[in-house]
Amino acid sequence: MTPSLHHPISQPTNRSAWSPRRVLHVSLIIPAFLLFSITWYETAGLAAIILLFEVFVLPEGGIRLDASAPDPSSRWQSIVFYPSAILLLALIFRHHLGVVAAAWALLAIGDGAAGAVGEGLGHHALPFNPQKTWEGFAAFIVFGCPAAFLLMLWVVPSEPRLKALAVCAAAAVAGALTESLPIRLDDDITIPLLCGGFIFCASLMTRASLGGNLPYLGVRMVLAAGINAAFALSAWKLRQITLSGAVAGFLLGVAVYMGFGYKSFLVLFGFFVMGSIATRLGYSRKLQRGIAEKRRGARSWREAVANILAAAFFAVLAIATPFQEAFLLALVAALAEAAGDTVASEIGKWASPEAYRVTTLKRVPAGEDGGISLAGTAAGFGASGLLVALAYGLGLCRGWGILAVLLASFAGNVADSFLGAVLERRGLVMNAAVNFLGTSLAGSLALAWALH
Repeated sequence: MTPSLHHPISQPTNRSAWSPRRVLHVSLIIPAFLLFSITWYETAGLAAIILLFEVFVLPEGGIRLDASAPDPSSRWQSIVFYPSAILLLALIFRHHLGVVAAAWALLAIGDGAAGAVGEGLGHHALPFNPQKTWEGFAAFIVFGCPAAFLLMLWVVPSEPRLKALAVCAAAAVAGALTESLPIRLDDDITIPLLCGGFIFCASLMTRASLGGNLPYLGVRMVLAAGINAAFALSAWKLRQITLSGAVAGFLLGVAVYMGFGYKSFLVLFGFFVMGSIATRLGYSRKLQRGIAEKRRGARSWREAVANILAAAFFAVLAIATPFQEAFLLALVAALAEAAGDTVASEIGKWASPEAYRVTTLKRVPAGEDGGISLAGTAAGFGASGLLVALAYGLGLCRGWGILAVLLASFAGNVADSFLGAVLERRGLVMNAAVNFLGTSLAGSLALAWALH
């Protein structure tokens, strides 16, 4: 469904909460029960059949799923994205169809319930997005969690029940947050892919791994809290971050520290130092051009979450799964991408008044979404390389893992530029969302290489 499924109480709608499109959206959970007995490529074929069914069969029966879509492009997206997301899930998690099943359930049942309940019964708008309601948010979790849990066990009966329930509950919360974000990107694609990745990673957690790390986690937690509190307070006093940025940075910094102690924290610190220097460099010139960061470059909680959340997630999994080395590579790749993106943007805006749009290579003013420059790109790749070198010196990556992290961070930077040109420039997402997707992609690529 599109992101505007449930509306604020100040905007009443004449449409039924259970439109034909939403009924079909929910009912398409039925084919998911076939995952119990089919292969991943048969699952991909099933997604293709659903796509053909929506495009060619339903219109012949007089049912227009796209009738409520506001413009032709979103009409096409509303038809294509649902089965396309299932197809991508089948390709990415082809050996883990339980993940596909749970993510499919969250898309069909959780998202469908959020739209119906939020639109029909919603009276309390979310503080971060008045277009969505608390009732819709709660409905996603209440209906999505058991649906994901039951379908996962249907497909993989051997899955430990308590663990599956915990993973599906956490994924339902993550899905509800994704569905409620104030972005215009169709959540038929964001919910299943983000939830699928979350479920896969969380499913790798084991009690033995966490228990084996418990003896020293207490001391590490105290050090993490003390060091990050001092760091956040200092950065706030120096006006490098806002108060909200200090709070968010503290919490995320604690998570990163827990991953591999002071060594993982030093990589985070290296990202912060490089980003701060690049932001201050030539600030007056960037200010004259009207492209300088607000608040003299002080980052808020949005920037902290966008750049560090993925790394913090990987850090927690490094101590809670048997794949510590793989998740440390993902952590380094995510922070290396964030460093490269920040430095590339700031150096590019300072070095030249012009840039080139990454999708067309046409000249555009420096600072435009999706704009790249030779100086900025070179500086960004250099920053990513320096951070990977620091991680190597600290023992967080080694051997072929170094190359994997470098390539993953570079790929994330390139994807960040394309997303800026294609999505952010059109107002579909904010810069923070683009940054989060870039760091998540870089970390995921490094993780995929390490776990292959």
